[in-house]
Amino acid sequence: MPIDSPPTPAPSPGPNIMAIVHGERPSPSFDLSARTTTAPISPLALPQNPVLRRQYLSAVIHACNPTELLFISTTIAPLLKRDFLRALPTELALHVLGFVDSPKTLARAAQVSHRWWRLISDEALWKRMCVLYAFDKDKPHRNCIGQSQRKGKDRMPLVEDDEHIRGGQLSAMLRTRFSYREHFKYSYSIMQNWHNGGHLLRAHKVPASSTNPESGVVTSLALDEDWVVVGLANCRIHVFSARTGVLARTLVGHDSGVWAVCLVHKGGYMGSSDGWGQPGALVVSGGCDKVVRVWDIRSGYCIYVLRGHTSTIRCIKVLHNRPIAVSGSRDNTLRVWDVQRGRSLRVLAGHVASVRCLDVCGNRVVSGSYDNTCRLWDVDTGECLHVLRGHLHQIYSVAFDGVRIASGGLDTTVRVWDAETGECKATLQGHTALVCQLQLSPTMLATGGSDGRVIMFSLPPLHSSNQTLHHSHQSHHSQHQPNQANPFQVLHRIAAHDSSVTALQFDQRFLVTGGNDGRVRLFETQTGNYVRDLSEPSESVWKVAYGPGAEGCVIMCRRQGKTIMEFWSLKPREGRVDVERDSAEREKERIRVEEERNMEPVLDC
Repeated sequence: MPIDSPPTPAPSPGPNIMAIVHGERPSPSFDLSARTTTAPISPLALPQNPVLRRQYLSAVIHACNPTELLFISTTIAPLLKRDFLRALPTELALHVLGFVDSPKTLARAAQVSHRWWRLISDEALWKRMCVLYAFDKDKPHRNCIGQSQRKGKDRMPLVEDDEHIRGGQLSAMLRTRFSYREHFKYSYSIMQNWHNGGHLLRAHKVPASSTNPESGVVTSLALDEDWVVVGLANCRIHVFSARTGVLARTLVGHDSGVWAVCLVHKGGYMGSSDGWGQPGALVVSGGCDKVVRVWDIRSGYCIYVLRGHTSTIRCIKVLHNRPIAVSGSRDNTLRVWDVQRGRSLRVLAGHVASVRCLDVCGNRVVSGSYDNTCRLWDVDTGECLHVLRGHLHQIYSVAFDGVRIASGGLDTTVRVWDAETGECKATLQGHTALVCQLQLSPTMLATGGSDGRVIMFSLPPLHSSNQTLHHSHQSHHSQHQPNQANPFQVLHRIAAHDSSVTALQFDQRFLVTGGNDGRVRLFETQTGNYVRDLSEPSESVWKVAYGPGAEGCVIMCRRQGKTIMEFWSLKPREGRVDVERDSAEREKERIRVEEERNMEPVLDC
């Protein structure tokens, strides 16, 4: 009887792939193990019949081991993906991308292909992003103008006619072309640096006097995009470059401590005012020597010495676009000055105690006094329009935006008044000690007290088209959008410091505070969440402020018995080209300052 051979451990033969390719029936005896010796199959050799093509591919798949299947899978997966943006018309593709709100997502998408990169580089897309993130185009920085000089490929428009590039027209166009993309990139980097970046430009130290340790106290601060003006209790006023932190001038002339300074140049920011067309920047100051002085920053000369007050001057403001200054004094009066001609215009009398604070908007000025009242004045006529009564103790802070007046004092309350009628619209409570810091925005009010708290209140929106904050010295051009269902309600109650809040400033994104506990802290405006400390701890913080565009921050504090003036930059560091340009600008600034100033390069008391 014949004996059959035992089964072999080898796998059964699969289908004959070559037979499938050529339309033949696969032979049972064909062994796929011999495929390693077969020449590569050309795609042209594939059968044209769809059924045979599928049989062929099925045979290939069944003949592969797991490693080969993984290779096939990773190779096929990208081929199955469809570039939907390439298939769409440009207008529709841009419309689709307009639904992306994350700049990081757009940045990653720009790396997909050259086509996507060109679409995402479209200026209309980045204009929408600038609007979405409220990056103001009206204050462009040097990095978003003239970018084509360094990145001509993606910025330069298509020019087919050579006549357009004759006579320097192209270079002029490249110098003045505004780029929303570069503007967003720059502004977004600044926003991120507020969260976790920034670098110290300069730190100036003022040694304490052995006879009077309090002489180095910083009493007042004003700044704009070009200058930082600091008034001290040692009779001096220091002027720094806001861009570099370089000491430019020391204004010497006051006989006693300086209590108030106002910068007249490019205003709208902390303690500064828009000029009226004067050729250079001016500083208006007052203090314990009872006189108002008008200084020219470039030369350092005192232009006018204005006399009239009979006691210490505590506060000074200059009207926007007008050469009119208003000063408040412990002699219970306010005085209106013409700082262009150097003469007194009128005296605003009515308070029966020291005038502690004031704010201006348009041709109106609001004053707060130790007589527990606020008064609203017409600067041009000297008439007292309203006497605002309601506080039970001295008033230490006021804010005015042309429509509303906010006042805070020793009675721990904040009152909001209607500037048109003089009516008290709300009495806001929450502090347990003196309210010493106030700032208004169109829809929010921030208050800081000696209890270390910062409280954000909602305000009803302004309806009139001319009710803006452009003329308010304490406020910024911010458009906050809190819930307006319940105006005059507490939005955030922040335990910012362990002792008195000495400085407060906010915009649509960030709230910066300084306190007597030596801390400078950053919070999110919309949520009230703590972000970080902006500087090293100190013994006490006197002043904190940041300028237009939030590109830098100035901190005045006492550390190890010395007055420290820190200048922080939040600008992005963009590379060697920008670093070299910044270094050249700083060197040019240093040379100009050394040529013009007539003083030692060290701060002295």
